[in-house]
Amino acid sequence: MAKSKRSRRDIYQEVTERILELLDAGTVPWRNPIRRGGGDGWPKNLQSGKQYRGVNVFLLAVEAMQRGFSSDYWLTFKQAKTKGGNIQRGEKSSLVVFWKQIEKEDKETGEEIKLPVLRHYNVFNVEQCEDIDPPDAVTPDPDAPPFEPLAAAENIVAGYRDGPAIEYGGTRALYRPSNDQVLMPEPERFESREAFYATLYHELSHSTGISRRLNRGLDENPAPFGSPDYSREELVAEMSAAFLAATAGISEPTVEHSAAYIDNWRKKLKGDKRLVITAAGAAQKATDWILGTTFEDAAKLPPITGDQARMNPPEAEGVAIAPSTQLELF
Repeated sequence: MAKSKRSRRDIYQEVTERILELLDAGTVPWRNPIRRGGGDGWPKNLQSGKQYRGVNVFLLAVEAMQRGFSSDYWLTFKQAKTKGGNIQRGEKSSLVVFWKQIEKEDKETGEEIKLPVLRHYNVFNVEQCEDIDPPDAVTPDPDAPPFEPLAAAENIVAGYRDGPAIEYGGTRALYRPSNDQVLMPEPERFESREAFYATLYHELSHSTGISRRLNRGLDENPAPFGSPDYSREELVAEMSAAFLAATAGISEPTVEHSAAYIDNWRKKLKGDKRLVITAAGAAQKATDWILGTTFEDAAKLPPITGDQARMNPPEAEGVAIAPSTQLELF
C-alpha cells in the first residue's frame, strides 16, 4: 500500500482559526502599542488649557487611540492660526459637541425662556499641526537601551523588494498611497519589538492594495474612513500583519491584539463572520506579495545583521507613482 503524503502545514489557516476562536470567546479592547506622551490622558484644549468634558472625553480619547496621537492637546483651525501654526495638509478634524443656551419666547405665556441646543465644532490634535510643539511631548531618555531588531522580522521587511519607502519619526503609523510611503514612529516608541513589527507589517500590507500591486483600489478609489470598504481594508491589513508575524515567529505576542483590532472593524460590518474568512483570502495574497515566496521558503531565509537591519527596502525602478490622494490608512 502506498504511503500517504504528509499534508503541508497551512500557517494562514492556523492563524485565521486562532483569531476566530478569540473573536468567539470575546476579546479585550484593542490598545495602541505606541507609547503615549507625557500627559495624563485627559483631552484638553491647547489654548485655554481646560479639560474637555462629557462625551467629548470619550470622543477625543477614541480618536487619539485609533489614529495614534500621543498628545492630549486639541485646538481649532483658528486657534492653530492664532498660535502661528497650520493644520497639516490632508488632516481630518475630530468632532466636539457642546450645549448652548438660547433665549426663546414661550408661545403660551409669552415669557422669555432658555432652551439648550446641541452645537458642534471641529478640532485637531496638536500633532496634526505644523510649527506648534505639543506641551506634553516626551524627550528621549538617553539611558534607554537601544532598539535591537529581530533578524527574522527584518528579513520580511527587507524582502519586500518592490515595497514602499519607509520613514521614521513622529507619533503615528500610517500608509500614504499618494506617494507610496509608510510613516512609522521610531522603534523605541513602541512598548515591545513585537508591537513595532506588527504595526509595520500592518502598514506594509496596506501598501499592497495600490493599483500597481494587488489593486484593492487604495489609490484610484479611496474609501472614506469608517465606510464598509475602509473597514474591509483594515481587516485585510490586520490579517496580513498576523500572517507576517507568524512567519517571523512573533505570532503569540501579537495575535491577541490583532483579534481585538479585527473585531472592532468586523462589528462595523454587522458582525458577519464570513467577512473575516474573505479578508483572510485577500490577506494571504498580500502576505505572499510581500514575502515573494511561500511561508516554508521564507522561514529558510538567512538572518539580516549589521547595517542591513534598518535599511529601507529598495523601490522598483521605472515604476510610476500612483495619482495623488489624501487617503491615509492606519
